[in-house]
Amino acid sequence: MKTLSPTLDEETLKDLVTVRRDLHQHPEIAFEETRTAGIVAERLEALGLEVRTGVAKTGVLATVRGGRHGKTVLLRADMDALPIHEENDTPYRSQVAGKMHACGHDCHTSILLGVAKTLVRDRAELPGAVTLCFQPAEECGGGAEGMINEGAIADPKPDATFGLHVWQDLDLGVVGVTPGPFMAAVDEFTVTVTGKGAHGAMPHLGIDPVVCLAQMVTALQTIASRTTSPFDEVVVSVTQLRAGSAFNIIPGTAWMNGTVRVFDPALWERLPGQFERIVRGVAAAFDCSVAVDYHRFNQPTVNDPAMAALAREAAAEVVGRENVRDDVRTMGGEDFSAFLRKIPGCFIAVGSRNQEKGLVYGHHHPRFDVDERCLAIGAEVLLKTTRRFLGEGR
Repeated sequence: MKTLSPTLDEETLKDLVTVRRDLHQHPEIAFEETRTAGIVAERLEALGLEVRTGVAKTGVLATVRGGRHGKTVLLRADMDALPIHEENDTPYRSQVAGKMHACGHDCHTSILLGVAKTLVRDRAELPGAVTLCFQPAEECGGGAEGMINEGAIADPKPDATFGLHVWQDLDLGVVGVTPGPFMAAVDEFTVTVTGKGAHGAMPHLGIDPVVCLAQMVTALQTIASRTTSPFDEVVVSVTQLRAGSAFNIIPGTAWMNGTVRVFDPALWERLPGQFERIVRGVAAAFDCSVAVDYHRFNQPTVNDPAMAALAREAAAEVVGRENVRDDVRTMGGEDFSAFLRKIPGCFIAVGSRNQEKGLVYGHHHPRFDVDERCLAIGAEVLLKTTRRFLGEGR
């Protein structure tokens, strides 16, 4: 791994780990991030920044205004944890039963605080302004839209936006900067099929919603295999099925739940209609009624090509050009997409996996943990990307 240039001072680099571990021990789930937000606000105020709290319930905003006129960048970090019980045995393991930073948002918050400290230190040389956005509720969705609706991109209006995510699919020292679609849209569907109950030995006297539901599961796969171009990625996953209460009774209702993922925004627009057409058509064929709840969490996360090129150059300064990848994509979703729909920007993947240390468990796993050297890499990449955009040139 390339040696880091000393953009962040030694005290700040050490503090990245200290802050991350403190936040990791005290996880707070969506819209409950009061302690986390309090720490963020306190640290930003100690830097002399004017801080706005309570944005979208628990979000925090502050702006570093440079000594010279210029453009504005918004940097975003998410703060929420997950309702997962941690299984790691580390000195900094979660102290809250059933809650855990299993996705790295503690890392993101720590990184942005380190970047904030460095920007304030060098603000006299900074052309323009940097809005620091500490966002709640990424995991359940709604946090990004909430902060946008409450003025996160209003004053000053950003010309570009950047964020990052520690990435367990990449080894430490590798950074992913992908132009165009990077992460998928996230939709959730719930379908309830109603037929007519009967004895299992006399199915002709009822209308079987289980058979109907089984046909729906199969038919929905044609969205990917027959109604979508082979060059357009789409996933339809039925993940839960529920029906019945006894082995010999055909139930009156059957239920399924699952998710649809897609990269292309135009295809995203068409999917609910395709989904409902198939479900209702199968229900009609089996003489069942059906209730469909199709919920949209976030749109695809699409990186602006020019902003991705800028971030890629910044990352190359930090880890070396050979360690920067432009092909990292996932069907996982991110509500940073809400910012990218309104502002050109880029979402960056910072490798955090270390096989030798056993730090291999993926996001949302109860044994998720990162090689904390990724914090320094993430902070350096975010800082250098910001400075490149603002034209500071270092």
